[in-house]
Amino acid sequence: MGALGCVLSQAVSAQETPVVIAISGWTGFAPLVLAKEAGLYKKNGLDVTIKNIPQKDRHLAIASGDVQCAATTVETWIVWNVNGIATTQLFKMDQGMGSDGIVAKNGIAKVADLKGKTVAASARGTSPYFFLAWALKKNGLTVKDVKIVTLEPAPAASAFVAGNSGLDAAVTYEPYLSLVNDNPKAGRLLADSIQYPVVFDTFGCTAKFIKSNPKAAKALTESYFQALDFIAKDKVKAFTIMGAPTKQNAAQFEKSQAKLKWADRDANVRFFNGEIQAFNKEAAVLLQEIGVVRTAPTQMDALFDTSFLK
Repeated sequence: MGALGCVLSQAVSAQETPVVIAISGWTGFAPLVLAKEAGLYKKNGLDVTIKNIPQKDRHLAIASGDVQCAATTVETWIVWNVNGIATTQLFKMDQGMGSDGIVAKNGIAKVADLKGKTVAASARGTSPYFFLAWALKKNGLTVKDVKIVTLEPAPAASAFVAGNSGLDAAVTYEPYLSLVNDNPKAGRLLADSIQYPVVFDTFGCTAKFIKSNPKAAKALTESYFQALDFIAKDKVKAFTIMGAPTKQNAAQFEKSQAKLKWADRDANVRFFNGEIQAFNKEAAVLLQEIGVVRTAPTQMDALFDTSFLK
């Protein structure tokens, strides 16, 4: 490349807004990977870096300034903001439709039977822990009624299937939930996000980043919807790209994503006009009951900004 070419290349790069996004291997976050690998972010003027950071540590990365944006469950934004990490949700990504669940030994017939049992779940303040607490509460129990072993979704599923970890149950999600479902001798699905529809994932950024980079916030939002369009147009290619981080081929990824629903623009409109308000109200109560937060935000609607959806 000649001198002029280098200058032009540097000029183009300089126009791209750098942003670091924190996610995990959860199937529902895969459109963010697709947007990067398919060049959608770049086309929209963004220089995106995606980092895999466990949900329990994601807020620390944001607080440090190393990460500006993240994908996580809706109740997590309540926790982060209560704890002084000013973040704002921009759009809904997905909803679990059986993609998250509690698996248990075959002798355990219902959630109430978990009383006194040993259950693997992520750390307090994470989606698996919240899901467990929600299911237990709906069945007259609390997290104090079970012995929780802290394990992330992937190792929790592996340990449960191995059968030598002393676990009676485990909380996990796709693609790791399929590992358990494919090994019926290890146990059975006890409860999932169809029975307990409380797993909603949204994408957001720090309030500081959004205020300083409104065009980037809009570009991130549009890139997500363009990724959904890509899936609709070329499913095999999209699923191949999306499955790669978790070592799934297109067919395997298709199976794992069948249990969730990505949110298009219409779904986003519905979600932020009633659905999230009802969920946040109940979630805030539970988060206080299990000691994750001491109080709820006084202005719940300040946790999201729908202006970039228009």
